[in-house]
Amino acid sequence: MQRQRRIALMGGSFNPVHIGHLMVADYVRQAAHLDEVLMCVSPLNPLKAGNTDLASDTDRMEMLRLACMRCPGVTPCDIELTMPKPSYTIDTLRLLAGRYPDASISIIIGSDNWLVFDRWRASREIIERYGVIVYPRPGYDIEASSLPANVIKIDAPTVDLSSTFLRDKLAEGLEMNIFMPDRVYDYIKKKKLYGT
Repeated sequence: MQRQRRIALMGGSFNPVHIGHLMVADYVRQAAHLDEVLMCVSPLNPLKAGNTDLASDTDRMEMLRLACMRCPGVTPCDIELTMPKPSYTIDTLRLLAGRYPDASISIIIGSDNWLVFDRWRASREIIERYGVIVYPRPGYDIEASSLPANVIKIDAPTVDLSSTFLRDKLAEGLEMNIFMPDRVYDYIKKKKLYGT
């Protein structure tokens, strides 16, 4: 009998996507024995719509597509950009389960998100029906022994690097090419994103 495919969703604004995102996605894919990680661009928060340092959905999706070229098994996903807003993770998971009926689907979140996970819509259903993979974030320690069934902690390497930091430094005119794939950096410069 064939083993069920294992797919995990890793959502984010990816504004811009950087090496920290890719390191976590690829490491968790391997350590959790996943067949595929779907890196899913989340729609822009309507409350931040007037904020000029937020790239468009199209630009963020294209940067993610370029970034994933160097990571086999890590795939860009635009499912949330096609859903009614606001979109909730539970709705995304249900839609993915319909798209991949032969796969088990779970989500990947940082330990910072796990600490507020009980506030997520249908958090119990997400845990019981899909499962959660938690990776460490600096300053947000959790004990693996404290986690409920169907939630696992993967000790992925922590990178204290944020998209906000990169946007700020790009706007200051600093070269940030070492922090992101070359194709993504070239795209940012070409499209003059983030004040470059």
